[in-house]
Amino acid sequence: MITTDKNTPQQTLADVVRIQGTGLHSGKPVTLTLHPAPENHGFKFQRVDLEDKPIILADVSKVVSTNRSTTLRQGDVQVMTVEHVLSALYGMGVDNALITVDNVEIPILDGSAAPYVQMIEEVGLRDQAAPREYFQPEEPLSYKDEESGSEMLFIPSDHFEATTLIDFNSPVLGQQYAYLENLDEYKYAIAPARTFVFVHELEALIDQGLIKGGDLNNAIVIANKQMDEDDLKRISDKMGRETVVVEKEGILNTIDLQFKNEPARHKLLDLIGDISLVGVRLKGKIVANKPGHKVNVELAKRIKNKYVESKKLKGKPNYDPNIPPIKDTEAIKAMIPHRYPFLLVDKIIEVGENYIVGIKNISHDQLYSQGHFPGNPIFPGVLQVEALAQTGGILALTIINEPDSKWNTYFVKIDNTRFKNMVKPGDTLILKMELMQPIRRGMVTMYGIAYVGNKIACEGEFTAQIVKIKS
Repeated sequence: MITTDKNTPQQTLADVVRIQGTGLHSGKPVTLTLHPAPENHGFKFQRVDLEDKPIILADVSKVVSTNRSTTLRQGDVQVMTVEHVLSALYGMGVDNALITVDNVEIPILDGSAAPYVQMIEEVGLRDQAAPREYFQPEEPLSYKDEESGSEMLFIPSDHFEATTLIDFNSPVLGQQYAYLENLDEYKYAIAPARTFVFVHELEALIDQGLIKGGDLNNAIVIANKQMDEDDLKRISDKMGRETVVVEKEGILNTIDLQFKNEPARHKLLDLIGDISLVGVRLKGKIVANKPGHKVNVELAKRIKNKYVESKKLKGKPNYDPNIPPIKDTEAIKAMIPHRYPFLLVDKIIEVGENYIVGIKNISHDQLYSQGHFPGNPIFPGVLQVEALAQTGGILALTIINEPDSKWNTYFVKIDNTRFKNMVKPGDTLILKMELMQPIRRGMVTMYGIAYVGNKIACEGEFTAQIVKIKS
């Protein structure tokens, strides 16, 4: 369910603010700048070090890697380790921001989101005219990774809250739990939590050419077992430090933990950063058992799919059979050449500047009902597409505004078609076709959605050519 809170405005930064640091994995110096952005802009990254200064939308569809961090890519351009800055922006109530960087990776800083929170507080926030939009699930959404045993759950709530549970089978960490009751707690309860790594992972990551920008000041390094002097010497050499010792609580540096459950809190910090890639504010509770970037992103994809579907349902036309149609069956037959049993639009109920809405009543006596399938009749998906295509043809012929009999519409391409719910006899199919761009040289591109009740039956992109009938 999508709601708009007219009493809560979107927010952006009040001014520009920047910070310098080093990428955790690349080891490259980078300057990151946060810029105010217009309403409905969302979060976007810009690589100002590259020609044409390309922009990457902070969207879950752009994720290309979740190996120890979250990486986004658009075309040939990528930006790495985006989760901490995105977590800070989302956690502090920012809706719109442009994040510019002059290298491939976001700086790691102290390994937490606290420096980014400080940047945001340094300049403050500015209210914008547009209201904030929220997505709230109507039913639980879940994801389970069979290989790792990680489980993710998103359930309805009247505000955003999150819980993380971690268990690394570690005698040092044990089982840990962290809970964020609402985002008002983010600044002091979650943002300061630093990233962490185990000693056995540390050496492997160094050997893989990763964490080139890592040191003992931007990560909690955990020793699960007693280490002798040779082990410590090898680690200190790889980390470029003179000495490394195991302090209390099995932590391999002299930095004290800020919270007893700091690793669990950092997992929650990462979760918020990854979930921000849905691209809309959430009202719901996330329960994450053994979270990580991979499963965070998988849950974000499922939430995004539901959000997109709900957004499409917001645009579902209202159909009142008591209102006379704009075009009945005979008027439709005067426009397009289709006839029984292949005329699949019964009436047109609405025509706008760039869209049209048609109706198809599904009856049990159609030819397809006998064989598709016996005892379980289903209106074929290919006929749903044809019904949309015929409705779109009527829109195209209406737009060119010439005598109907002189033109036909032929569909030349159908892309990204998805069938989401079955259509059966007794259903009323609402067919909406909308122009994606103006008609040029007889070519028409439309997006079509077929609805049954409050469900989407199918949708897809259609490209057609309007052809003049030869005399």
